[in-house]
Amino acid sequence: MNRISFLFVSLFFLTSFCFAQEKVNIVVIGAHPDDCDIDAGGTAILFAKAGHNVMFVSVTNGDAGHHEKGGGALAKIRRAESEEAGKRFGVKYVVLDNHDGELMPTLDIRLNIIRLIRQWNADVVIGPRPNDYHPDHRNTAILIQDAAYMVIVPNIAPDTPPLKRNPVFLYTEDGFRKPTPFEPDIAVDITSVFDQKIYAMAAHESQFFEWLPWTSGKLDQVPTTEAERLKWLAEWRKSKINDNVMQSLVKWYGTEKASSVNYYEAFEICEYGRRPSDEEIRKLFPFCFSTK
Repeated sequence: MNRISFLFVSLFFLTSFCFAQEKVNIVVIGAHPDDCDIDAGGTAILFAKAGHNVMFVSVTNGDAGHHEKGGGALAKIRRAESEEAGKRFGVKYVVLDNHDGELMPTLDIRLNIIRLIRQWNADVVIGPRPNDYHPDHRNTAILIQDAAYMVIVPNIAPDTPPLKRNPVFLYTEDGFRKPTPFEPDIAVDITSVFDQKIYAMAAHESQFFEWLPWTSGKLDQVPTTEAERLKWLAEWRKSKINDNVMQSLVKWYGTEKASSVNYYEAFEICEYGRRPSDEEIRKLFPFCFSTK
């Protein structure tokens, strides 16, 4: 091999290595500690395992989410649970100090979210849609939508450098059909990490084994041992793959692979962020979608 050929081959491998090492920065935003875990926990694990950077943000401190505990004492419990969940997911977990059940889409909170998205240099931002039964969920969605585009405006929150381009904003799946049903533009196979997702979610003991079972009338059904609780939680939280989700899985994985998916998470592209092409989505989700 002559010198020119050697230099060309070396440059090729160096460029390929650098491209392979490029990190994707993901921010998942929920209204309460545990919302991110439910809606995008499996996808977060896949990103983290592939060496990418994931941050969960709870916009409230969860200080109203219990039938027996509340206030500062509950907020402390939920912050500790989130910290443990973050370790199990392999992500950074941030809990903002806004009261649970009282969240409003104020300018101050919007600016804080803009700063967090910028500081993380986000490529993708994931959060709920604005139609939901819980006012905190709806207002979290509004805050995220209002932060979209503004994250690139230098004169907004000028104390934090703006992003050079708008991230891709994605909605998490829900079952609400009015005014418009959820559309699974992206579906991610989380079968390989589902057990880890359940184990990480179980760190929120006050929620999955106390508060939420109480609200749904299942408190007397909660098992006592850890193994039984994980099995019970997995059965409770698994989602059925409907026709629309299957079509999305087939699009991204092909028919054969899609047919073997047992557990998934789906996302809808928000029009307020960058509108990615299919090719860009494959690059943003390199751990599961191969480029074509």
